[in-house]
Parts: sequence; structure tokens; C-alpha cells
Amino acid sequence: MRISLLHLRLSPDQFWRMTPRELAMILATRRTTQAPDRAALDDLMRSFPDREQFP
Repeated sequence: MRISLLHLRLSPDQFWRMTPRELAMILATRRTTQAPDRAALDDLMRSFPDREQFP
């Protein structure tokens, strides 16, 4: 329900009138972000190195 109301901006009535199949289709299209692999992390670390804040 949270995805439908906040992200898809469906009304509560629209949400409750959806079939289980429609809801499953919506949820299946939502992808979760996975953690970067080691190579991607190394690239990010090179692109955005830590900087010392205090001398």
C-alpha cells in the first residue's frame, strides 16, 4: 500500500480495487538497489577519494 500511495500516487480506492495480479505486476517492476561489487566500489573510491578534514 505504501508504494501505491507514495510512489504511484494511487488513491486508497484505486489501491483496494486492484486485483492481486495487478498488485504483483506493480511490485515486480520495483527494483531494489544492490550493493556495488568490489570493482564498482574501487571506481567510486578513485572518483570520490576521502579528504582529510583536519590537518
